[in-house]
This record gives sequence, C-alpha cells and structure tokens, in this order.
Amino acid sequence: MFTGERIAALFAELGVTHVVTVPDSTIGKWGDAIEKSRALRLVRVCREGEAWAVAAGLHFGGARPVVLIQCTGLFESGDSLRNIVHDWKLPIFSVIGYRSFLNQDTLPGDTCLVFTEPLLDAWKIDYTLITEPSHVDRISDHYRACIAAGKSGAALIAEGKA
Repeated sequence: MFTGERIAALFAELGVTHVVTVPDSTIGKWGDAIEKSRALRLVRVCREGEAWAVAAGLHFGGARPVVLIQCTGLFESGDSLRNIVHDWKLPIFSVIGYRSFLNQDTLPGDTCLVFTEPLLDAWKIDYTLITEPSHVDRISDHYRACIAAGKSGAALIAEGKA
C-alpha cells in the first residue's frame, strides 16, 4: 500500500526515533527504507510481546518509538501490551498490518478479519483503519492526537495478499 520510503518519511516527520518491529510479509518490506533513514533507528525483535517491552524501555529513555507488527503478532503480544498500555499507561503508538483485509480470497476464512478490530476494542486501543494510500494523513493525525492525549493508539494498515 505504501512504500517504505513514504512510511520512513512519515515517521521522521512525526518525530519518531525508533521503529520496533517483527517484519511480516507486507510491512516488513518497509524495513530497508526505515533502516536507511538518518532520523530513525530500526530495532528488530524476536517476538511481538518483546516489541512492546523494548518500546517501553525506549520511551523511558526519552525516545519516541513506534511498534510495527502484523495483526497476528498483536494476538501474540496481549499480556505485554496490557502491561505497557494499561498498567504503565505509556503512550506507545503502533502500526499494525491487517492481514488479508484487501484480498480475502488469499486466505479464505482468515480469522484475522474476525478478531483484529474486536481485540483492539477489547484492549481499549484507539485505532484508525487505513484502507488506501490516500489515507496516509490519517496515520499522522491519529498519531498526533494520541500522543497529545498521552495515550496509546494504532493505525491498522489493510494488507492484500498474505
């Protein structure tokens, strides 16, 4: 949907310092451009739950991290997310790839479409759904609103083929 260069530029414009990620099939392609950015530091972790903890540590150290994962990793990282967002009340923003949203024929019956948004609702994560490239400004607007309010938030990036 977006090029890595566009996302890297967007994160840099927002003042993001670190992108903590477990790469996936779609958003993982952004890694090279993020890594090449002088304004950003790419931090690869082994598991999505670890991404939240690393982002929290970076936040405590004065950085402005973003967690970049796929929705399946969101499912895996619930306890870590709960600690960071609700117990510690940290304003950690995430960009989450929404697997198969644009092409449900790729994985017929993919339960990502059943659980992703209800899970974000259950965790009380304020999110915006990005379904086409022209919506890129929604990421900026939502990020700024969440950070200004001192709360976490997410941008769900609709993905096509898994």
